[in-house]
Amino acid sequence: MSVVPQASESVALRFPTGFVWGAATASYQIEGATTLDGRVDSIWDEFCRRPGAVANGDSGEPGADHYRRYAEDVDLMSSLGIGAYRFSIAWPRLKDLSFYDRLVDSLLEKGIAPWATLYHWDLPQSLEEAGGWTNRVTAYRFAEYASTVVGRLGDRVAGWLTLNEPWCAAFLGYGNGVHAPGVRDSRAAVAAAHHLLLGHGLAMSEIRAGAPDVPAGITLNLFPVRPATGSEADADAARRIDGLQNRIFLNPVLRGEYDADLLDDLAPYGLQEVIQDTDLKAINQPIDLLGVNYYRAYLVSAGDPVDGPSEWPGSSDVRFLQSGHPKTEMDWEVQPEGLTELLVSLSREYPGLPLYVTENGAAYPDTFTEDGEIRDAERIAFLDGHLRAAHSAVEQGADLRGYFCWTLLDNLEWAWGYEKRFGLVHVDFDTQKRTPKDSARWYSGVIEHNGLPAAED
Repeated sequence: MSVVPQASESVALRFPTGFVWGAATASYQIEGATTLDGRVDSIWDEFCRRPGAVANGDSGEPGADHYRRYAEDVDLMSSLGIGAYRFSIAWPRLKDLSFYDRLVDSLLEKGIAPWATLYHWDLPQSLEEAGGWTNRVTAYRFAEYASTVVGRLGDRVAGWLTLNEPWCAAFLGYGNGVHAPGVRDSRAAVAAAHHLLLGHGLAMSEIRAGAPDVPAGITLNLFPVRPATGSEADADAARRIDGLQNRIFLNPVLRGEYDADLLDDLAPYGLQEVIQDTDLKAINQPIDLLGVNYYRAYLVSAGDPVDGPSEWPGSSDVRFLQSGHPKTEMDWEVQPEGLTELLVSLSREYPGLPLYVTENGAAYPDTFTEDGEIRDAERIAFLDGHLRAAHSAVEQGADLRGYFCWTLLDNLEWAWGYEKRFGLVHVDFDTQKRTPKDSARWYSGVIEHNGLPAAED
């Protein structure tokens, strides 16, 4: 496979005119500077202090030192031709948002559209000590925070996203405890999921008030869920996981309701107890776009119950199976066809809703050649396959408007620490030197030509 398309004539698969080509990051993963300019502790700062919670005892320091080196990083994006940058605002920096003023202005000076995510998991620790997302008051505090941020940046941001992957925040943070705040309680996870949705709806109202002409929505991590066999037991396992992973967020946001089967599944975990009369109306605010984070599909079967907390309450008897695809360093199977399936399904189930792939990427071990380059052919193959899958979805009628590669820079990959590298750009965390990988140059070529060359035989 060539590193970049060499000429426009070689581009066989063109994306729609105006297609948004971007890269994405998250505040806690790259900013560093966790004690500067009035920033307060987040749940991730506290979580990283717990022995064994994060690989190698890693934390948000140093990150990729993006707080200090943002200008260099914006120049790097510009050199690659990246047209949009999806970043997240750190709620713990609410006392001083001047960094984001500087970042947004620098992006605009380079012709890069700023896309801002209000919440990428870094809840202020003080709010967690009052119950965090298990306390519905946090949803109202989130709306106040959103109002302040939109009031400050709303005239310059090209796209707003309220939440990133509320499934992870709820079920990994409060369910099995592998993410901050490290709570292991299924009832807490269900309450957190609902209150995150409420926070989304309330924040959408603030965005509409402060930036009425700017497209806004939410980002969800969505997975096609397939039963391993045609048995009733496997079909029911797939139904439950689809409900707990996908429909629990999609249908309150887009239809103003929880599906009846999901309410039944989660009755033992208190979902109906936390829903108040006007909540679903508040959650069901019209959105302009849906951000889709895609990494793989699920193949599930019924199985023997297991002990320990589950990411999916009431589904500890579901088995997740391998389907034989190659795997990334995260042990995730590479399944680009699932992206086509997902995008087409969303466009059919929720017609008229513009879609953006707001995260897609892969971790692979990176090694330098003798001449100081990183030949990450596996990452290029991953991105190439998924972009072809995205193009296939467009051909089948999916209203896909853009693609944000995860991620621009190597970073703190949450509980995996700095060991897992998703970046288009290698970061030496000791020296903070940036080195674009072959995948960065390959992606730059795709952006330049708004498409892909013909597939090699």
